[in-house]
Amino acid sequence: MTRQLDYTYYDSPIGPLLLAGTVRALHLVSFPTGSRTRQPQDGWRENAETFAPVIAQLGEYFAGTRQVFDLQLELVGTEFQKDVWRALAQIPFGETISYGEMARRVNRPKASRAVGAANGANNLPIILPCHRVIGANKTLTGFGGGLKTKEFLLRHEQAIAPPKGHQGALFA
Repeated sequence: MTRQLDYTYYDSPIGPLLLAGTVRALHLVSFPTGSRTRQPQDGWRENAETFAPVIAQLGEYFAGTRQVFDLQLELVGTEFQKDVWRALAQIPFGETISYGEMARRVNRPKASRAVGAANGANNLPIILPCHRVIGANKTLTGFGGGLKTKEFLLRHEQAIAPPKGHQGALFA
C-alpha cells in the first residue's frame, strides 16, 4: 500500500519539480529529468496548499534571496544516509566540497563512495543540497537531476553568493 501523501508541482527555472509530503513534513523533491525522476503514486492527493511554505522558499532560493531552507523534512533511509543528508545542509550556499571531505565530515573518512550512494538516495535535492558535493578534482559527477541541472544550481549559487570574506554593506 502506498503512503498517503499530498503532492503538487512547482514551476522552477529547471522545470517542474514534483513536491510530495504532508502538512507536517516535506518527503520528496523530484526533478523533471534525470535518473531519479519520480511521478505521483496511487493514493497521493494533489493539494498545493500543503506546500505553500516550500513553494515560497524555493521561489526565494531561485530569486537569489534565500540561501538556507527552514522546512520540516521527512528523512527516510539508513542512519548513515541520514548523517550524510544532515551534513549536506551544513555546506554553505555557493560552496562545494568533495565526496572525500563529506566522508570525513560524517566521521567515515574512507567512505566517499558510500557518501556518493547516500547523495544518490537523497529524496530532497536542493533542500538538502547534494549538488554541492563534487569530485575531488572539481569535476561534476553523478546527480539524480542530471549534470546540466547540477551545473545550473552551482552556477546559480555562485552568481549570488558573496565572495568569501566579503562583509557586504557592514563596513560601507
